[in-house]
Amino acid sequence: MRNTARILGLLLAVACLLQVGHAQRRTVIMPADRNGVPTWDVDPSFKDDVFTFVRVRYNSSGRWGRWATDFPDSDLNFSYRLQQLTSLKVDPNGKILELTDPELFRYPFVYMIEPGDLEFLPDEIPALRRYLLNGGFLMVDDFWGEAEYANFYMEIKKVFPDREPIELPLDHPIFHCVYDLKEKPQVPSINVAQYGRGQGITWERPDAKEVHYKGIFDDKGRMMVIICHNTDLGDGWEREGEDPWYFREFSEKKAYPLGINIIFYAMTH
Repeated sequence: MRNTARILGLLLAVACLLQVGHAQRRTVIMPADRNGVPTWDVDPSFKDDVFTFVRVRYNSSGRWGRWATDFPDSDLNFSYRLQQLTSLKVDPNGKILELTDPELFRYPFVYMIEPGDLEFLPDEIPALRRYLLNGGFLMVDDFWGEAEYANFYMEIKKVFPDREPIELPLDHPIFHCVYDLKEKPQVPSINVAQYGRGQGITWERPDAKEVHYKGIFDDKGRMMVIICHNTDLGDGWEREGEDPWYFREFSEKKAYPLGINIIFYAMTH
């Protein structure tokens, strides 16, 4: 009887874990009015020749649904500004994909937000490795402090145990390829920015004062991953319309310029 009870308990635990994983993958609905973000037509003759902003849906061990932070305004606003400010043709709607989705290989760029509680599933590890080594590019954004970085580092080392993230110097082309940035930008959430406005505080916790941009490279020196740590470019995109000061100081000067630089660098290297 004891063994039967243990087996039943184990099966129940596994079922709960599977249910959590499934819940984190439930569908997120795009608002019909796109929350007021303008749309545009894509030439049907070239529907596969446009840039699509792809957000990664992943599991997290802590707060549910961190993969969906800032969605959909962040993705919609960034796609709109990319279409508006550059010559790149852009899909107005973007996409959400899991790392194991075969469709991932149709898109050269994917975005992962708030990976502080990231927890790769076993089949996601070789899938992400294969995607990146075959020319894909991953942008990781919006996680703060030493504990969140330690968790992300542990997870990304499962993908590339033999590759170390390397700090990008300010003279790296990714900071200059479209917009010539004079510093590595730190973009706080709008609430932190407003709170710290008088003191010049742009970090979200005491152990996150210094912004870091790190790259992971393949054997030929191509950057496959950019890690944006102690900064929140996504909030600069999402919250652009809420405060003219925040838009001017963080969205316009920092979040959009670096985001556009990252896209153009990823698409040309």
